Amino acid sequence: MQLAHDLSTSPLSTLSPAEIERLARRRAGAKLGWFIHAAVFVCVNALLIVLSMLSGKAWAIFPLAGWGLGLAIHGAAVWLASPGGTLHERLLQNERARLQTRRDPW
Repeated sequence: MQLAHDLSTSPLSTLSPAEIERLARRRAGAKLGWFIHAAVFVCVNALLIVLSMLSGKAWAIFPLAGWGLGLAIHGAAVWLASPGGTLHERLLQNERARLQTRRDPW
């Protein structure tokens, strides 16, 4: 993974402002990607639940469980690795500040 390589070759205390900006953008983009994934999950599964109820069978639980597991894994990769205008801009601002003040890689 490119990010892991970037962090191993460049200690955070020596990151330039451009490197901090690039890392902040990448992290904010990952978080925004999770929000989009979660929104699609809710919309699609709501429709599947309605279709399942109309058919009289409880089949919607299977795609809900499988996709829910995928969403949980995606969330763990994004949010647990990084505790802590537009949504993207707010996330970007938070990541910039965190990287500049704490020098926290994730």
